[in-house]
Amino acid sequence: MKCFSRYLPYLFRPPSTILSSTCHTEADIISTVEFNSSGELLATGDKGGRVVVFQREQESKSQPQRRGEYNVYSTFQSHEPEFDYLKSLEIEEKINKIKWLPQQNAAYFLLSTNDKTVKLWKISERDKRPEGYNLKDEDGRIRDPSTITTLRVPVLQPMDLMVEATARRVFSNAHTYHINSISVNSDLQTFISTDDLRINLWNLEITDRSFNIVDIKPANMEELTEVITSAEFHPQECNTFAYSSSKGSIRLCDMRQAALCDKHCKYFEEPEDPSTRSFFSEIISSISDVKFSHSGRYLMTRDYLTVKVWDLQMENKPLETYQVHDYLRGKLCSLYENDCIFDKFECVWNGSDSVIMTGSYNNFFRMFDRNTKRDVTLEASRENSKPRAILKPRKVCVGGKRRKDEISVDSLDFSKKILHTTWHPHENIIAVAATNNLYIFQDKVN
Repeated sequence: MKCFSRYLPYLFRPPSTILSSTCHTEADIISTVEFNSSGELLATGDKGGRVVVFQREQESKSQPQRRGEYNVYSTFQSHEPEFDYLKSLEIEEKINKIKWLPQQNAAYFLLSTNDKTVKLWKISERDKRPEGYNLKDEDGRIRDPSTITTLRVPVLQPMDLMVEATARRVFSNAHTYHINSISVNSDLQTFISTDDLRINLWNLEITDRSFNIVDIKPANMEELTEVITSAEFHPQECNTFAYSSSKGSIRLCDMRQAALCDKHCKYFEEPEDPSTRSFFSEIISSISDVKFSHSGRYLMTRDYLTVKVWDLQMENKPLETYQVHDYLRGKLCSLYENDCIFDKFECVWNGSDSVIMTGSYNNFFRMFDRNTKRDVTLEASRENSKPRAILKPRKVCVGGKRRKDEISVDSLDFSKKILHTTWHPHENIIAVAATNNLYIFQDKVN
């Protein structure tokens, strides 16, 4: 297992606001985090509807150790709170997901979504401004045409670098229920947005209509037995996508078979062991995240207690199962009472698909090496981490005598949870969102 060291902490705050780590508002809580395809940019969204983009420092000969540090590149308000007057419902500004589009030119593009509306944002740089207009003076006022006696050619003058974020498209009015995920297609022309009961296919150039490709809403809502929890396109095959359900199943669909993908081409589900069934079985089997591997051969799913890796060629059982925090199995009753059992943890692959990562409670996050079968528990915390200090593995003691370096399961803080993580696409650099703090770690540098 790779040893990760603390690289650079970022306290994610509204600009001009400085707060201590224990003092934050609901709007400051990070709700999504995502690297772009090159790993040079890292975007975070929060419950206040803001998007903050970090850019990686370029390597300098005088300070080679600064390579890898991420600094704030752009901050903008992506969504505002709205009100649905027909349903008398307030629409939160919280950013549910951010997805980058592969870079095509000097500008960057990303999709961000709240519960109802997806927006396409363009992030671009400007370091020149035009001067020498004929019909306007230097202050921007319109000149009297009768005073113009000569014709000037406007020129571009250097100016301080300005990073601008502009909304290029707004995709709205297509979801009755809350959007839980978005995914960009490998054809770079379309994307899907997913809510509890439907998946819609959009063209990036067309905002006034979308195509409904999955609809599991029954004619009688009392017959509803499951909801869609996440969906993602295959990384290479533009016609293939997968979606997970609250019943612990994954469906692989092929858009070439029919316009409405009501019938799946593959169905992945692990049979339940009747001897372990309990009141909480259905809740903890609900899949909160589904991710294709970069190679496109595997699917990874996260439920409440485990991470599972599925081979697309084997539907009847997972290829690998990793216990994230099995020591919580005996605490499901109290976790149900405080609603923690409904927390939705994400999972991510590293660039080579050899290591997977997911979050847990007490600001712990878990990493599993698929080749060596080794795993490690690490903690993202301001208290126990100094810049460039090596993170020490943490262990949870379930019962019996507790060792000095262990933490008792009864001492875990369930208000501190790591739901959102992301991995650099090419290097061992990870970003972990812990409530209102963003931590960036990198592989140990010798």
